[in-house]
Amino acid sequence: MTGKSHHYSIATGYLFALGATAIWSGNFIVARGLSDHIPPVSLAFFRWMTAVLVFTPFAIKGMIREWPLVRQHLVYFCITSFIGVTCFNTFIYIAGHTTTAMNLSLIAITFPIFIMIFSRFFFQEALCIKKGTGVILVFTGVVFLITRGAPSTLMNISFAVGDLWMLAASVLFAIYSLLLKRKPGGISVYSLQFTCFVMGLIFLLPFFVWEQSQVHGDLLNQTTIPAILYVGIFASLCAFVLWNQAIVTLGPSKAGMVYYTLPLFSGFLGYLFLNETMGILHFFSMVLIFSGIVITNHESRPKFESRPGAEKTLDSISKDNISH
Repeated sequence: MTGKSHHYSIATGYLFALGATAIWSGNFIVARGLSDHIPPVSLAFFRWMTAVLVFTPFAIKGMIREWPLVRQHLVYFCITSFIGVTCFNTFIYIAGHTTTAMNLSLIAITFPIFIMIFSRFFFQEALCIKKGTGVILVFTGVVFLITRGAPSTLMNISFAVGDLWMLAASVLFAIYSLLLKRKPGGISVYSLQFTCFVMGLIFLLPFFVWEQSQVHGDLLNQTTIPAILYVGIFASLCAFVLWNQAIVTLGPSKAGMVYYTLPLFSGFLGYLFLNETMGILHFFSMVLIFSGIVITNHESRPKFESRPGAEKTLDSISKDNISH
């Protein structure tokens, strides 16, 4: 590959990564914008039903071929799909009822820190000074965000409920990511995700039926249908294709850093479509969270590249996470 072709390929890779991140940021706009039009479980159910219908023609052959392996690991798939599909995005849509799209995206990008913390406690991975500093910075940024710049409110438990739902979603996504990197051997990414989509949708069904018994009115209309198609097709599938191409071109580490631009896209879209404002509090929280994540990633990369099998680990976390 010539130098010119190499630079073109790198630039294309960053465009793929930015495109995927921009599409995912729209999920938070939908979570916030549709909070008055469709309840959260119904939005999640229609999203994954759309994703399954669109994904089936592309994944069904591989799924049938790999079904014996999937059947051997049904417990793994039940846990992974329930956490990553049934709960994770549903929590985001619940959070969208009481907090802004900007807050949703800022808290969402903290999931790598939870991955690091869980890895330390459950897998005895080392926690160095730089990683500890990164955790403190991210935690401080999140606290400032959820307490609206007044940490003393923690004593009164008076912060936005939606921020707590989103924080819980980030914790679930970290657990989901750790489960993905330990996926059973011999199962392709497409079969893994298709199985999780289908099983997660099945687990959502009883909650959907219950929610439907509590609400009245037509949930599928000219406002909700385009949004459901967006999160079901673009945020669930198209972004996945773009992200995979970015991983192939740039590698998981560089592509992963682009993901942290998520709040910039969400903030801009929230300003355009939801009349949300961005203040000094958001800027300060963003600086703290970004700084903590960058510090943590900077320390982990050399160790990661030198550890046997580590490339598979980060690739699994970055490449397989398409449940935004």
